[in-house]
Amino acid sequence: MKCYQVDPTQDPRWAEFVDRHPGASVFHSVAWLNALRRSYGYEPVAFTTSSPTGELNNGIVFCHVNSWLTGHRLVSLPFSDHCEPLFDSAKDLSFLIRYLQASLERKEWEYLEVRPINANLGQTENGVGFEPAATYFVHTLDLRPDLDHVFHNLDRDSVQRRVERAEQGGVSERCGTSPELLKEFYRLLVTTGGRDHLPLPPYAWFQNLSHFQAKALEVRVAYQGETPVAAILTLRFRDAVYYKYGCWDERSRSLGVMPWLIWRAIVAARSSGAKEFDMGRTEANNSTLLAFNNHWVPVPKRLVCWRYSDNSQSRDSADSWKLRMAKGAFSCLPTRLSMITGRLLYRHIG
Repeated sequence: MKCYQVDPTQDPRWAEFVDRHPGASVFHSVAWLNALRRSYGYEPVAFTTSSPTGELNNGIVFCHVNSWLTGHRLVSLPFSDHCEPLFDSAKDLSFLIRYLQASLERKEWEYLEVRPINANLGQTENGVGFEPAATYFVHTLDLRPDLDHVFHNLDRDSVQRRVERAEQGGVSERCGTSPELLKEFYRLLVTTGGRDHLPLPPYAWFQNLSHFQAKALEVRVAYQGETPVAAILTLRFRDAVYYKYGCWDERSRSLGVMPWLIWRAIVAARSSGAKEFDMGRTEANNSTLLAFNNHWVPVPKRLVCWRYSDNSQSRDSADSWKLRMAKGAFSCLPTRLSMITGRLLYRHIG
């Protein structure tokens, strides 16, 4: 058995493979990988046991993150909620994992990181030597029942009544992919990021995401009168819709506008034939967001970010220490300077 490397953005077999594999998500897609490359300079690479002249039957995709600030590493995948290794054979996956571990021990990278959604890697033969770097929860809403059933299973006080309140309050919505809506979304994201003292993704990231995802991306903006008060960005891949980003004006909280906007996206997803609505991952220690998402999906799936390294000092949670560093630095900056700094430094925290 041999290991081969392919460029998933150039090899046409990757898109065909991802389109048919049941474990694939939007984060495996060529559009997502192209946006990562264009925005942050990451180089995508997929490792497979399939020969270059045959059909592609398995693969695990990474990005090379080469940073003077946070090190040289192989991540599957930066800024992605999860990224399942796409293997039907445990034997093939085990061989490939051992190959990557041997490459790291030859000092090709400082560490490698994987974010599988369907496997507890650390408790399998494939996960020997891996340690948990961070723990999350993934909330996925089943859209196969009719909409009335879906709605009445949501939390009465925290979701249903807030949706009804927003409808009675005359909140309106515009949705689409226009540059104007993208700008409205980003202005609200800047407001939310500044309030929470978080580093901001550069605007170019959203422009590239919109360009490569095309009609699979949708921006929804809620208005009170003519004033934008909340916005979300969703992505579509096959029969799933992914709620990737959300932001709001703090003054709109009492309107119930965020639950209303998310519910509007769910209705549109269900009407277009989607079978699930992925609300993304939530850090285990983010009690506020976890409580909000639990009102939609009370039994989320646990997700562990796994890391392999031969340096014990690098085994601390990547997201934990980088987020502490970012919060400390960005909390002292005015919003405009935070945006500029984000454009320069955001790629280092992927």
